[in-house]
Formats: sequence, structure tokens, C-alpha cells
Amino acid sequence: MRKYFPYAALVVIAVALDQWVKMLAETRLTMHEQVDLLPFFALFRTYNTGVAFSMFSWIGDKGLIAISLGVIAFMLYLAARTSSALALAGFALVIGGAVGNLIDRAIYGHVIDYFLFHTPVWSFAVFNLADAFITVGAALILLHEVFLNR
Repeated sequence: MRKYFPYAALVVIAVALDQWVKMLAETRLTMHEQVDLLPFFALFRTYNTGVAFSMFSWIGDKGLIAISLGVIAFMLYLAARTSSALALAGFALVIGGAVGNLIDRAIYGHVIDYFLFHTPVWSFAVFNLADAFITVGAALILLHEVFLNR
């Protein structure tokens, strides 16, 4: 079990950081007001009742909570079956991000989003740190599976 301690710590750090930044966004950003930090990056607080790109919002809170719990359980199952530090770090980030968004959904009935990449003619979906952790974690898992798992 000691080999999992650094990864469990990574989960805790990811959740804590995600929740702290969401609290800052909730208390310091006006809803739907864009605060440009760079020509292509802004803060923009909004709520998401679905998952990525607001998909599956029709499932409702309880359904999305159940799906999130299932994904977290599956990630734990897969993590227990690998000894790769890279894959374990990836699973920890995915789990940390999923737990961060799960907390929002369970408490507020939506996920708090606040990062926006944009250009004058295009903008990406608004997302949060938990989403970034999930994306980076999934990339690490894929990197391990595709290139290093031989």
C-alpha cells in the first residue's frame, strides 16, 4: 500500500487545489463577465449542469453523480492493476479531477467553470482545473498505454 501513497497524495492535492480555485472564482468573479488575462485566455465564471461541453445535462444530477462514482471506481480498479508510475500519476489526476467535479455536482447541482481560451473568431468551452487534471491524466495514461507499455 505504501507504493500508492504518493498517488493518493496527488489525488488529495488535485481535489484541494480544484476546490480552492473554484471558491476563488465563486467569490471574486462576476457571473458571465469575461476578464481577459492574455489575448487568448480569460476568466469567465459559468455553471455547467452536464459534463464536457454541457453534454448529458438531461441525465440530471443524480444520474451524473452515479456515473462519476462508476468512473472513479473503474479508475481505481485499473490503477490497482498497474505498477507504472506514469500511469498511476495519470489515474490519480483523473480521479482527483472527477472527485473535484463530483463535489460541485453533489453540493451545488452543477460544476463551476471559469477558464476560457478564445480568439476574436473562436472560443473553446469554458472549463475548470478539475477538467484540466482529467485531460492531463488521460493523456498520461494514453502515453503509457500507447508508447511505453510494451
